[in-house]
Amino acid sequence: MKYNRILLKLSGEALAGASGKGLDENVMGTYAAQIAKVVKSGTQVAIVIGGGNIFRGLSGVGAGFERVRGDQMGMLATVINSIGMSLFIKAAGVPAEVFTSTKMEPMARYYVRDEAVKTMEAGGVAIIAGGTGNPFFTTDSAAALRACEIGADALFKGTKVDGVYDSDPVKNPNAKKYSSLSFDKALADNLKVMDATAFTLCRENNIPIVVFDMNAAGTLEGIVAGKPLGTVVSNE
Repeated sequence: MKYNRILLKLSGEALAGASGKGLDENVMGTYAAQIAKVVKSGTQVAIVIGGGNIFRGLSGVGAGFERVRGDQMGMLATVINSIGMSLFIKAAGVPAEVFTSTKMEPMARYYVRDEAVKTMEAGGVAIIAGGTGNPFFTTDSAAALRACEIGADALFKGTKVDGVYDSDPVKNPNAKKYSSLSFDKALADNLKVMDATAFTLCRENNIPIVVFDMNAAGTLEGIVAGKPLGTVVSNE
């Protein structure tokens, strides 16, 4: 399947590289180059990035942070990551605009669905930061929500593994990788594809989730072009 419009979900930890914290310029540059290739091939791209490399709200609760404020700190962390990624995408030759779920001008534009779509239709990347703008929701949930809003063909979840397995491939060398599976099977087998809210949004709105290794060169471009890489979770 050739994808015309996708929502790409990246974790904050992925941008940090091996350290897991802060921002790794080499990683961001590599990701930006891959994203630019996809956009130049004609696919429209929106991105939602997590903030765990800077601050994770839920983990902060255990350290004494009040949940609502902790989640707000996490939302701000996603904005930092998004601004950074926008700079690398622009350096790769593709326009990029950062939108935020709460007003943060002049650092970024307030998210309006039609404006984000307009950015993509004009050949730019819409990076939607700040989560849903509400506490108690993860950036997985924000990614699923934005995918629904912009009418994405699929939600691409870039990870450190090349798809969904029936067990942890790190712990079990005989783990079986799925090329595709249904939402129902993923639920029945308790396969942790995305959090429950995000999973339900995609399932009910018939948006496939494509899980793939963002660190494997050419994989993102290959999947968008229709190559059978990664794992596709759908209603079919």
